[in-house]
Amino acid sequence: MLKVRSIFVLQRRWKSGKRRWNVLQHKKNNCDRALDSFDDFYGSVYGGRWKNMRASLLTEHKYVAMVNNFGDTEQTCSMLEMDGAINIKSLINLARERQGNEPNVKGGETRAHYEIDDKLNALLRKQQEREVAAIYPTAAEDGHVPPQQLNYDNESNPRRTETNQPSDSHGYEPSLTRALEEDVQLDESRLVDPQFGTGGLYEYMPANSIKGMEDWVAESEHYKYYQTSTDFPLNIEPEATFKYPEHLAIYTYEMGNCSDFKAPRQCLTGVLSHFLMDGASVLPPLFLQVQPGERVLDACAAPGGKSLLMLQTLHLDQLVCNDVQESRLNKLRRVMQEYLFDYKQRWAGKHLIFSQSDARNLDEYASYDKILVDVPCTTDRHVLMHQDNNIFKPSRIKERLRIPELQAGILANCLRLLKPGGSLVYSTCSLSPVQNDGVVHMALQKVFTEHGITATIKDLTQHTALFGDIYKFEQPKGLKYGQMVLPYLPANFGPMYFSKITRNT
Repeated sequence: MLKVRSIFVLQRRWKSGKRRWNVLQHKKNNCDRALDSFDDFYGSVYGGRWKNMRASLLTEHKYVAMVNNFGDTEQTCSMLEMDGAINIKSLINLARERQGNEPNVKGGETRAHYEIDDKLNALLRKQQEREVAAIYPTAAEDGHVPPQQLNYDNESNPRRTETNQPSDSHGYEPSLTRALEEDVQLDESRLVDPQFGTGGLYEYMPANSIKGMEDWVAESEHYKYYQTSTDFPLNIEPEATFKYPEHLAIYTYEMGNCSDFKAPRQCLTGVLSHFLMDGASVLPPLFLQVQPGERVLDACAAPGGKSLLMLQTLHLDQLVCNDVQESRLNKLRRVMQEYLFDYKQRWAGKHLIFSQSDARNLDEYASYDKILVDVPCTTDRHVLMHQDNNIFKPSRIKERLRIPELQAGILANCLRLLKPGGSLVYSTCSLSPVQNDGVVHMALQKVFTEHGITATIKDLTQHTALFGDIYKFEQPKGLKYGQMVLPYLPANFGPMYFSKITRNT
């Protein structure tokens, strides 16, 4: 008797490979590209510290609340204090008491800078090796000697440099020109006749070395913006004083407390009660130290938090808010309308002026007492959290690699806009030494070479110590020209780099 066995037909889920059902999951997006770039770049620069910075950047950042002096100020302060928030001014006063009579940093002393230069040079060499390998992937197999380095033309496209290849090499040389010069007998049957097109060329040249190269951009070009040689007068001296604005009230939660602030409410005057912003963003306008009667420029003003803070000091005589795009200026106008009482009659066109221009093209030279230069950057935290408007989008690679060039152009022009004796603060929300110290170096060199302008770097180390209970700062010896707030989970602000510069001549 035959037994009938049940037969079950099972579909092979992974028949076409394990990625068949999870293609989208494995597809790399803009945030992934940014994280890969940071792991490679910042991992090399910051070493073991990058792991904690990375975790902080991938976590929601911490805010502070800036009280609106044109609303119900006392009620707003009471509400924030009832929720456990602390006025930054009181923390600074406590820090001053702890400092006591500690001696100041000696004038004219330049802070030691080490390791970063060597690390960036090593990164540059490693990136160039990768690019050579990408362009000549089969060089070793074919017996060709890859070039030791690449030269770049003005369009950032690679050009192959001649190498000392053996005379019997089977590479792509001798070329037609060299063959004619050396009177080499040519096989005319292998020449491409232009009238029949260039399709036959692909029979003799590998496609990957000629097709698509017009869009190829060298990542190593980004690192080349970081220069270390100083061929211009450089003076670094400690900032003499720092005074916290008397009427400015900014609230934060203590380190380790990640509570959220209540949303702003409408006051009796019709404006909003307080403004929420990343805590590190308050430092550049604070260290600019605007004084009564000064004319101040915010060169890259949108979205407006730093401009609003300078207005909340009640010191400004005139603030010029500039940005390159009308849409960004519209956002800035909305912020001012929401927070400034009697905006149209009292502020617009009088104490507050809007300007739409590329900051590199502003030409009111030697006319500003103070300038805030918060330049466009890679926005490290934003690009890890948001897909939209992400600078690591493949179609924006040229724009990303030329960011330091843009930043240096803006900073150099703003130094020209300053009156002699005036000061500016340059800032970015990036951890990149190239966009930070590197750009400051480039700009100082540019204005001295082209316009004979000299400047003094103000060392803020002594004064940033007053904020030690609120922020985690980079080690002073890890920076040349500025200070930087590091992302840190118990105080998850930043990143924020800032450098204060005074124009001498």
